Amino acid sequence: MQKGDWDTAVTTFGRAASILPNSAPANFNLGLARLQQGHPEEALPVLTHAAVLDPKLRGVNLFLGIARYRTDDYPNAIAALRRETRIDPKNAKAFMWLGVTQLAAGDNEGAAATLDEAARLSPGDVDILYHRGRAHMLVSKESYEQMYQSDPNSWRVHEALAQSFVEADRLEDAIKECGNALNMRPNEPGLHEELADIYWKQNQLEKAEGAFQEELKIDPESLSATYKLAVVSLERSKPEVTVSLLDGLLRRSPAYGDAYYQKGRAEAQLGKVDAAIGDFKAEVAKPNQPDSESLRQSYYQLAQLYRRAQRPEDSRAALDSFLRLKQQADATQAQKLQDKMKLSAEASR
Repeated sequence: MQKGDWDTAVTTFGRAASILPNSAPANFNLGLARLQQGHPEEALPVLTHAAVLDPKLRGVNLFLGIARYRTDDYPNAIAALRRETRIDPKNAKAFMWLGVTQLAAGDNEGAAATLDEAARLSPGDVDILYHRGRAHMLVSKESYEQMYQSDPNSWRVHEALAQSFVEADRLEDAIKECGNALNMRPNEPGLHEELADIYWKQNQLEKAEGAFQEELKIDPESLSATYKLAVVSLERSKPEVTVSLLDGLLRRSPAYGDAYYQKGRAEAQLGKVDAAIGDFKAEVAKPNQPDSESLRQSYYQLAQLYRRAQRPEDSRAALDSFLRLKQQADATQAQKLQDKMKLSAEASR
């Protein structure tokens, strides 16, 4: 069976099951071999018998569920797969197959929850991630359809369409639908920010800047709109605007995102070396900070600024930190790539 010689496996396990008809493992392996042969109808009675002989035998309910799924018996497949998840609650594949079967049965919301659990148990499994994404997409589609049926003229429908167009990279259509929503609800918090985000994706920075400014007229306390406007202003060569916006943001939320990093960039552009050093030091000093591009770049910028300030030892120390973090990030990325290739190879077997 491990060699993929299913015919010989079926013959041999068949003999074992005939000699030991009350052996759950013999019947289980016979059913599994028949299932791998592509004969779920022949596997079903044997797997059912194995499950009766030993209901708690790990794997038997999983493959019984798969066999029932492949014969379109979704209710009984779900029942078997649920038993497997209770017997082996850490079996990600059991949760995956339960979610797949729930999708086939039309229970998209239940499938999404089940596949979320499968992804929690096995975060890097590409098959699980595929089915999970499909389940959530179907749930979203159902929600949008219900929204449209309830009120086809609602501004929310236009907002939802805009978001779906963004996901499909149809940015012009997204701008149009976002504009339709704004025509209906011009003072709705968040809508101008969504429009600005789309303009930003298109690199239409002037329009993005204007839309973020409109958002802040409606919601002056919005941290996200303030931060985004500050970054766009920096990209538009307005570092003094960036510094002013981020000073206000950091007074309200001292640990917000990578605000100190962006403020340090702006101060450096203004030639305020000491102020920029202070900002980058504040960025790298944040407690419990995970590795990120802004953290690595903060050390790199510090190395450059210390050199300009004629502080060679500090410059070398900052550069060493940058190189160490970059090497770690490169190693992590390489490992993720290897893991992905391994999972793809296993899935194709």
